[in-house]
Amino acid sequence: MTTCVVGLGKIGLPLAVQIASKGEHVIGCDISSDVVNFVNSGQVPFPGEANLSELLKEVRGQNLLDATTSTVEAVTQADVVIVVVPVIVDEAANPDFSAIDSATMDIASGLQPNTLICYETTLPIGTTRNRFGPLLQEISGLNPGTDFYLAYSPERVFSGRIFTDLRTYPKLVGGINEASTKRAITFYESVLDFDHRPDLNQQNGVWDLGKSEAAEMAKLVETTYRNVNIALANEFALHAEELAIDIGSIIQAANSQPFSHIHNPGIAVGGHCIPVYPKFYLSTHSSASLPKVAISVNESMPLRAVEELKRAFQNDAENKRVAILGAAYRGGVKETAFSGVFSLVNEITNIGWQPFVHDPLFSDSELRELGFEPFTLGNSCDAAIIQTDHEIYNELNASDLPEAKYLYDGRRIISASQITPITLIQLGSC
Repeated sequence: MTTCVVGLGKIGLPLAVQIASKGEHVIGCDISSDVVNFVNSGQVPFPGEANLSELLKEVRGQNLLDATTSTVEAVTQADVVIVVVPVIVDEAANPDFSAIDSATMDIASGLQPNTLICYETTLPIGTTRNRFGPLLQEISGLNPGTDFYLAYSPERVFSGRIFTDLRTYPKLVGGINEASTKRAITFYESVLDFDHRPDLNQQNGVWDLGKSEAAEMAKLVETTYRNVNIALANEFALHAEELAIDIGSIIQAANSQPFSHIHNPGIAVGGHCIPVYPKFYLSTHSSASLPKVAISVNESMPLRAVEELKRAFQNDAENKRVAILGAAYRGGVKETAFSGVFSLVNEITNIGWQPFVHDPLFSDSELRELGFEPFTLGNSCDAAIIQTDHEIYNELNASDLPEAKYLYDGRRIISASQITPITLIQLGSC
């Protein structure tokens, strides 16, 4: 069997390596010749994925994985095509399908009868059947569900631990018809292994969700749940501040009961997934109210942090220099997608203050390319905001922020004693 994986990014390349590790021949496709050259030389084109470098070298050494920029040619040789091309979104998280549409057209141009095509990119409900099915049919002249198989199976992995997650979480599958679903299940069962999960109500493995719409919705439900849960935690944190009590101990106490699973509050919800996919869900369920409220709450948190700092300065609130600690959307990841840093910079600028940004993963030139004025720990500032939970910020002390009067901890990662005499303002604390 030959599998073609279209899109060799942080999700697609590990998946291609996983499939090749089962002894199957894999052709990886990417529009970037640099990525293709890296892969063909046995090198990982991005850092941070556990075990990927070793496994890539192993499958390349066995001639089980090749990479190319020619998707059309690769698809002509494929029995299975897995699509992991990103859906880019604008600032309002409206989907831009141009990249995945282009990939789909290339796939259609090389499509052979009896091929399985399975999309793994997170999509609005109905996209596989109603958008990609007709597009594939129009160009290839083949009928989806009869001449070729078409299914959806959402990626459910976390960058940095993808191979572990592939074993840990059930693989959800739904096709546009029964034959497509069965074909996709057979494929994934042949290339994935699963850990025993006694906590699940059915055996861990490939789960048949029936329709492609069900599999699409499952991914959006799990990510929308997280967005709503974080918003609830943020609401709890803000009320705890009003009551002069600490939300951390409250959440810990509540979660000691097995039916409570409150997430941690935070200054921003960033990344490609959690701030975006609830809006995908709303695209087919526009009357849903909770996701809308959650999005509003979470997107308001950077402004609330800036307002809290401004109140702290009281009558001395002119021309302040504020160091934002962290450009990345989460700790340890060099990625700024929908990071709270952008809102913080805007809000600080809007009140006439000067924002500066520090991030240990980004050089000063990279920060400037993002439109930020870099900050160096040890330089003076009037106040600082912890936006990202990088490990380096766990060890902050007053010497890192000389002359700072206030530090707003938006990730609840430090204690007041370690930054004395700077006054700590912590989300969800008195």
